[in-house]
Amino acid sequence: MNNQFMQEALYEAKKAAEAGEIPVGAVIVQNGEVIARGHNLTVEKDNILAHAEFLVIEEALHKLSKRRLSGCSLYVTLEPCAMCAGAILLARPDRVYFGAYDAAAGACGGKHDVLSGSGIEVYGGIMEEACSHILQCFFKDLRKNL
Repeated sequence: MNNQFMQEALYEAKKAAEAGEIPVGAVIVQNGEVIARGHNLTVEKDNILAHAEFLVIEEALHKLSKRRLSGCSLYVTLEPCAMCAGAILLARPDRVYFGAYDAAAGACGGKHDVLSGSGIEVYGGIMEEACSHILQCFFKDLRKNL
């Protein structure tokens, strides 16, 4: 595990927040190098499926011309939801590192555990304070502007 890669995911989350998107960012790493990066684009794309994890998985699979992400790790700032956990399960990266736990919709050990028994290693709470902070600030500002 490398905090530098979670920092990269946080950078993506900040880009999402600046664009008015829920600030979740993700990167996929292979051999110590970021091969895909992205953030939530559900508002921009007007597509509820445009979650950060989904987008980086798609980008990495395309770049590698593969159907699986073996030898790769996913870093994401928020615990993946059930939809994204399903995509992760199908893409089969070796490891998933996430920052903030999602008590309401988390599907990687929080509320649910879609990846349990899959052989994919999952590590939560990586730079949790920083990952939670960006979400808390975003929603606090959103409520102020309502």
